[in-house]
Amino acid sequence: MAKAADPTAAFFEELATRTDEPLLRKATGATQLEIVDGRTVRRWVIEVDKGRISVRKGSGAATCLIRADKAVFDKVATGKLNAVAAVLRGDLAVDGDWRLLVRLQRLFPSPPRRRGRS
Repeated sequence: MAKAADPTAAFFEELATRTDEPLLRKATGATQLEIVDGRTVRRWVIEVDKGRISVRKGSGAATCLIRADKAVFDKVATGKLNAVAAVLRGDLAVDGDWRLLVRLQRLFPSPPRRRGRS
């Protein structure tokens, strides 16, 4: 039986392949993401320096800390949930400079467009 894809891990793996992101040319800082899955907490650090991106597993110095349940982050990672909207609803917790989250929102997939709307 094939193992189900992990949207969160796939997001970070794909993000790690990017080295330069034009949409983040004005952003500088580090964000630590803590993804809670039952008793397990997985951590990643995303560092942005004027468009240059680096991603690594683990903890590190960060100006922004984001914490989310895995089910919630899976939705963010697949574009089914907007990260900023999730913060406003209390589904995602942010500590520190959350302007970085607003900028990082550009890295997440966009939600699918609804058909039939003009």
